Amino acid sequence: MLQKIGFQPGINKQITETGAEGQWTDCDNVRFRYGIPEKIGGWNQLGALNSNELTGAGRGLHHFVNTAGRRYAIIGTNRILYAFSGNVFYDIHPIKTTTTLTSAFTTTNGSASVTITFSTAHGISPNDIILLDNFTTITDSNFGASDFDDKKFMVTSVPTGTTLTITMPSAESGSGATTSGGIRVQHYYPVGTPVQEKGFGWGLGTYGGEDTGAVTTTLNGAIDASTTTIVLTSATQFPNTGTNFVLIGTEMIQYTGISSNTLTGVTRGARGTTAASHSDGATITNGTDYAAWNEQTAEGLALDPGMWSLDNFGDKAICLIHDGPVFSWDSSLGNATETRAAIITGAPTASRHMLVSTPDRHLVFFGTETTIGDTSTQDDMFIRFSDQEDINTYTPTATNTAGTQRLADGSQIRGAIRGRDAILVWTDTALFTQRFVGQPFTFAFSQVGTHCGLVGQNACVEVDGAAYWMSENGFFRYGGKLESLPCLVEDHVYNDINLASGNQMVSAGLNNLFGEVIWFYPSGTSDVVNKQVTYNYFDSSPQRPVWTVGTLARTMWRDSAVFGTPHALEYTAGNDSSFDVVGNTEGRTAYYEHEIGTDQNKNGTITAVLANISSGDFDISQRRSITGQTTGAADLRGDGEFLMKIRRFIPDFISQTGATRVTLQLKNYPNSTQASSPLGPFDITSATTKVDTRARARAISLKIENTAASQSWKLGTFRLDIQPDGRR
Repeated sequence: MLQKIGFQPGINKQITETGAEGQWTDCDNVRFRYGIPEKIGGWNQLGALNSNELTGAGRGLHHFVNTAGRRYAIIGTNRILYAFSGNVFYDIHPIKTTTTLTSAFTTTNGSASVTITFSTAHGISPNDIILLDNFTTITDSNFGASDFDDKKFMVTSVPTGTTLTITMPSAESGSGATTSGGIRVQHYYPVGTPVQEKGFGWGLGTYGGEDTGAVTTTLNGAIDASTTTIVLTSATQFPNTGTNFVLIGTEMIQYTGISSNTLTGVTRGARGTTAASHSDGATITNGTDYAAWNEQTAEGLALDPGMWSLDNFGDKAICLIHDGPVFSWDSSLGNATETRAAIITGAPTASRHMLVSTPDRHLVFFGTETTIGDTSTQDDMFIRFSDQEDINTYTPTATNTAGTQRLADGSQIRGAIRGRDAILVWTDTALFTQRFVGQPFTFAFSQVGTHCGLVGQNACVEVDGAAYWMSENGFFRYGGKLESLPCLVEDHVYNDINLASGNQMVSAGLNNLFGEVIWFYPSGTSDVVNKQVTYNYFDSSPQRPVWTVGTLARTMWRDSAVFGTPHALEYTAGNDSSFDVVGNTEGRTAYYEHEIGTDQNKNGTITAVLANISSGDFDISQRRSITGQTTGAADLRGDGEFLMKIRRFIPDFISQTGATRVTLQLKNYPNSTQASSPLGPFDITSATTKVDTRARARAISLKIENTAASQSWKLGTFRLDIQPDGRR
């Protein structure tokens, strides 16, 4: 007889597929609305075609509307700060130094590498961005003004403290220039790496060190802090391919090869150490895979990626580089898109995080300096806030509201967001409220949670007076009281997430159109975001929390409040000269609007958004009356005792577009390999009334999916024609 098949909303991965009868166990690109699964909406890449990709990894996104009614998105990658408006990206990144050079260029016939020589130390590092202009002719070179003027380059290498190299799109065809031609070099403020990296510290490794790789030699010739010609007495047993390290004193030096006994591809002061002078005969240790007692080790310390804290103070966008300075960009200027963000005078010069408090309008810095301007005083638990309505004044006086506060529980402030009536501040272990109370104290601080620290700076959102966040040991909610969110995919997420090198890669987003909080994270061994987990606060109840999982990879996400649809950033790693930087080796970021149509549109190419959902196993069970008596076939004994036979099923979809594929997945025992029904899978259209099949198994599960573009679906109530078919 026909039997309705019903499933509880949400995904349950805490139990086996056999134990999840009547539940869904896996999905991708699916959400629940009113308890029913459906395919998510599509997305469309923003920005003018052929100029719509951003250099590096997107690690900051903020939306605001200025007083003139113009909508802006401020986007920060690990290399460049952009303003987006009118479907156009504008480079507003602040300039750190500007240097005019003469006799600047050296080229070699047949080589795409160009060396630029400075008269003094330039302070530029590999992968930094430089902007070139005011070019004057190079002799003996085919390169001209069109190759350099108003062009941004990613620095390839820094052979010495006064030289750097860039890589051109094509090789030199002339005889080669020697310190010829002039140029102006504008150095962009460095932001950081595209991904989180393991670093070096003291006392972090095995006590007493490791024997593996304990190879030492001596330095053959003294070097100073800028020398990149490092000659070893003997390079035997030192690794000579890939990225490697040697330790001299307390300085770690990176290299990529060895020529005879000379290190090549040298970068001084690697992994957060300081370049220094070393005498002839100094001991050199293989630092790639060895750490002795009380020496540096690569274990246990993560170097944060290049990140931004972004907000707006009225018409001014406020932009903080993580662990660096803060800048403002005035959108009200008539030529705003032609101007750059400028450093805020008087403000701290090294802070972990920043936001603007409302409605009192203070600029608040977290994990900042105890002495403004002295980066060595940066304290990860210290908070400093400006005078009210004045982002340039931070010294407390009797007549202003500037001030400071140090939190007590935790080792570092991880993040902060504005709540309904207070700022919420997380450390790695606790949650605090920061509430405006006026003079003389300005803000009152209260600890409201313990053992609930934030996993990373961007892993929290606020909606309707409640904050949702991800900790290193679970999901939490705070709406006046601390609550642990029950999660039916918790083990799936925490057994898969790459927190070892990616806690700061986790970011949260709000999709208020559908009542969703989304966390994006790196999984497995990935150091870039490639998975997401979503909590539906509309459909969830204490008895049944609604969670979904998937592979949507977004580094940042912002809700629909300003632009009408959610916007998000997607990072693709690898060598790629995106539209605005020559020699980019750190990949690119695409900017999308979401919940648009059914498909994905990237670079003008439309492809399908592939969505699927799979159920747990269901089988034939005894049916009992209200009195407890068995009804139906009297010989059915036990749950799953008998195999079942499915002769047909009646599909039911709501708002279906195109075809939807249905697969009946069969198995006889929990550990058996699933097999598709003999006549399946079945492609269902809105005209399909019934489907005949010959499925026979002890347990059957259901998979719903679309396989092509212009397809969308929302599941209704399926009915299956099921009958018992024996024990074997």
